Amino acid sequence: MSIQERAPHIPALRLTGGRVIDPASKRDAVGDVHLLGGKVVDPALHPGTEWTTIDCAGKIVSPGLVDVHVHLREPGGSAKETIGHGSRAAAAGGFTSIVAMPNTRPAVDSIDTVAWMRRKIESEAVVNVFPTGCLSVEMQGEVLAPIGSLKKAGVVAVTDDGHCIQNNELMRRAMEYARMFDLPVLDHCQDYALTAGAVMNEGYWSTVLGLRGWPAIAEEVIVGRNAMLSELTRTTVLCQHLSSVGSVRILREARQRGIPIHGEAMPHHLLLTDETLQGYDTNYKMNPPLRTEADRQALLEGVADGTIEVLASDHAPHTRHEKEVEFDRAPFGIIGLETELSVFIKALIEPRVIDWPTLISRLTIEPARILRLDKLGKGTLAPGADADVTVIDPSLEWVVDVEQFESRSRNCPFDKMPLRGRAVLTIVDGHPIWKL
Repeated sequence: MSIQERAPHIPALRLTGGRVIDPASKRDAVGDVHLLGGKVVDPALHPGTEWTTIDCAGKIVSPGLVDVHVHLREPGGSAKETIGHGSRAAAAGGFTSIVAMPNTRPAVDSIDTVAWMRRKIESEAVVNVFPTGCLSVEMQGEVLAPIGSLKKAGVVAVTDDGHCIQNNELMRRAMEYARMFDLPVLDHCQDYALTAGAVMNEGYWSTVLGLRGWPAIAEEVIVGRNAMLSELTRTTVLCQHLSSVGSVRILREARQRGIPIHGEAMPHHLLLTDETLQGYDTNYKMNPPLRTEADRQALLEGVADGTIEVLASDHAPHTRHEKEVEFDRAPFGIIGLETELSVFIKALIEPRVIDWPTLISRLTIEPARILRLDKLGKGTLAPGADADVTVIDPSLEWVVDVEQFESRSRNCPFDKMPLRGRAVLTIVDGHPIWKL
């Protein structure tokens, strides 16, 4: 396993013999993919080219995977993660494009911070990293951030992720401004009055374990609010890390009515339930919390029927000493970039909830379209698209070992879990940058 140094020139690559799955162009067949000059190309238009061949027989060749919910912690949290380490973790997980959340120190609410991030990305990132900007100043939910200036500085979306604007009037105005600048709004759905002091799902296990319960309604009331405001303003909204039966139902009904609202699901919510907290292991503490089997099944159904169009990690690094405390005191969040694809395979492909083309679409073209990354050449293998490719071995068996991760942090609930299926080659801009 290694991160590869970029060659001084972009090679002419032919990926041959793999099952090419490109949902954007409805391609699903064994064949070849040609990369030249940082783009996907039609080889018939480039006669005489000397191709470097990579045998992909028995593997899946996909557009470069896209994760639209990643915490890179820089600026201000480099002990947990850096743009360099986080991008290497993405490459190791098969992700060629990631979207960085703005809950840093300082928060990304000014053009200066965006400029700092873009310089850091240019010098250290090995994959495509797209910054987001805040909805409100310092993510305090009191004053709108300069959304137009942030768009001009280069953000691809606006969000107070990790925080949720409680003032509905402010959220309405934020959506209106976001729509003016064609920026999607990503929202962490949480009513603070309903979650004060809560650390895990409210239910049987919170009672048994003596931990303060976090009711699902705290998420659902904000999902409902966002649906109504999205309908009013016609702003594209992505409700992040959905976790409950009610959230899926509200989202399904809103989408059936043509409201431009979308939903996102995480690997941990699709595979685990609150029962796993019996050992008080803080690596199972996340926001929103793991919920019941009924909630998990509702999420699976939402992914299967297209209600939930986006799959992402919510990669949230924390240092060991932060997590090695009493459950109530530990921070919320887990890392996920390096296990994400394999856990989705375990939760969705192995039990036949969805098929491979559907999984690939949820990790490529669908998130790319919602965040307008398709306009930047992401999410497809059609000729002319950027030469970002992920090669997956669907039958590779491996065991998670957090000590081998590229991420700077180790707060992963899947450590020592046996999994099947993994990215074995990650190509960015025509350069192979990760090879297993």
